[in-house]
Amino acid sequence: MMQSYREHNIQELPLSSPFFRNKAERFLGENGLRLEALDVYCVIENEEGRILAGAGIRQDIIKCISVAEEARSEGLVAPLVSHLISLAASRGISELKLFTKPENQAIFESLGFHVLASAPKAVLMENGRGLERYCAYLRSKREEGRCGVVVMNANPFTLGHRYLLEQAAAQVDTLFVIPVKEEGQCFSYDERRAMLKSAEKNQFSAALDKQSHVVVLEGSAYQISAATFPTYFLKDLSDAAETQIRLDLDLFQHHIAPALNAEVRFVGTEPDDALTNHYNTIMRELLPEVVEIPRLKISECVSLVQSEEKWFFELPHKKYFSSDGDDAVSASAVRAALAEGHCSEAAALCPETTHPYLMAALADKALRMELDLPGKPGLVCPDSCGAHMDMDYGTMLRGIEALRPFWSRMALAASAEELRQLGIEAESAMMAATGGVNTHRGAIFCMGIALNAASRFCQLPYNEEDMQSALGEIAGRLLRNQLEDKTIAKTPFNGARQIAAEGYKQLFEDWLPFYRQDQDALKTLLRIMSILDDTCVVKRVGAERAQEVKQEAARALEAEENYFSCSSPKNQFSSAGKELCDKYAAEGISPGGAADMLALTIFIHSIIS
Repeated sequence: MMQSYREHNIQELPLSSPFFRNKAERFLGENGLRLEALDVYCVIENEEGRILAGAGIRQDIIKCISVAEEARSEGLVAPLVSHLISLAASRGISELKLFTKPENQAIFESLGFHVLASAPKAVLMENGRGLERYCAYLRSKREEGRCGVVVMNANPFTLGHRYLLEQAAAQVDTLFVIPVKEEGQCFSYDERRAMLKSAEKNQFSAALDKQSHVVVLEGSAYQISAATFPTYFLKDLSDAAETQIRLDLDLFQHHIAPALNAEVRFVGTEPDDALTNHYNTIMRELLPEVVEIPRLKISECVSLVQSEEKWFFELPHKKYFSSDGDDAVSASAVRAALAEGHCSEAAALCPETTHPYLMAALADKALRMELDLPGKPGLVCPDSCGAHMDMDYGTMLRGIEALRPFWSRMALAASAEELRQLGIEAESAMMAATGGVNTHRGAIFCMGIALNAASRFCQLPYNEEDMQSALGEIAGRLLRNQLEDKTIAKTPFNGARQIAAEGYKQLFEDWLPFYRQDQDALKTLLRIMSILDDTCVVKRVGAERAQEVKQEAARALEAEENYFSCSSPKNQFSSAGKELCDKYAAEGISPGGAADMLALTIFIHSIIS
């Protein structure tokens, strides 16, 4: 006779362990399911250690619910789900959602869940009132007259997105824009919504008829995406996209649109992406009124921008678009250009209001490139803590992640005082993320100045002369404010002040040209170390030893030049370079200032190349 579930303990299965992960995969596979990404997976086992039932959570979604065939009469789902609800509550999540097969709907209704959306092969359920609250928020934003809706990812917001919104808004009295609330993209939800809000304020008013206006709303968890929709219970993965689309549109049709009193949904045409095109097809099938707007082409984009007397310098590189300009403006191509560090290519197809966010992405990329370099003498890298006992790769990465939201704000700072305050806030956020470890204080200073200089005092396409002058101007204003404040004068920026006030002269005259030769970051680091008076080194081992470090870096660079001339792999040190790493780690020498300057060099290269 099967034991009652009350005689079984609910325990968490550590999926980070290959053994337990394989065990979970076998259990789910035996029951026709697949393991998906989970934060926690809890199980009930019998005395022999065989899993009888399991369920997990990913953020606020319950996933991977399954019960072994021999235990399906034992009521094991209820204790598991109750346990997950309590576990989520302890983590500050008061409401949970789940996707399940329609035939399981009654089971979860008995556990306090109710249906939000239905499709032939799945239902979306929730145990709280989150959707009700969101719809109440939408109702508070209602406007008179004919209203339309655009649901937009804007990752990032391009001239094509702006064109779509302007064309849609011309056909209604009010156009509501709902940004997709999904993380894990190139640009965060907060950044994407901020781009839309900036465009709403600065771009649309001049282009729209005064009787029409655009309202950017808050996004929600009630736009279903591939990131949130689970596929573990669908036998055929080809069903996943269709089911996701139908659930999303069911939510929109029966909840979102009525809350806004919206009559029409606007979308851009999608001639190339089969999935998006299929979404549009199902949308036309299910919704009462759908208007498709042809996407803006590159050739039209040139005419549009020139007619507005805005900047535009050249068609994007043929690597990202065809040479005749017949391709549609694409956010994916903008992201591809950013991934390769080409700011001008990316910015060419974005409104000026998007540019600070593009530069923020490149600042983040530069810091990650510096961190990811292996074999840096005395510095943290993926496989070594260098000379540091208080930080490792994970600590540094958390510091970088904490700083990302501040880069666009620094680019947009209207004064030196605002920039200084943002620097203080960024440092606090970094310290909170790293447990009080200073990972990037120097980077906050130099990168903040560079972002603000590029955004406020330079125009695309950037050139070295304007950029150097702007850097010196911003640094001078910032440092004057610091010197007047004795509390700020105590911060460890002294070594960086003179370099910044000179507009990073050495960077433009030496480090940047050196890096441009073959974009070898490790050799560039040695070059910087051989020239820079690095106060990080001085504070650790004194001024005399710091001068010796410069000389050692110069000799190591010469050795590396000979090593690399023999067709050795780029960005990998020779045995002499590795000896320098071992030596500095043993002596506690960490050229953190040089690391900051390397990241800044990479960033400057990306925006003016």
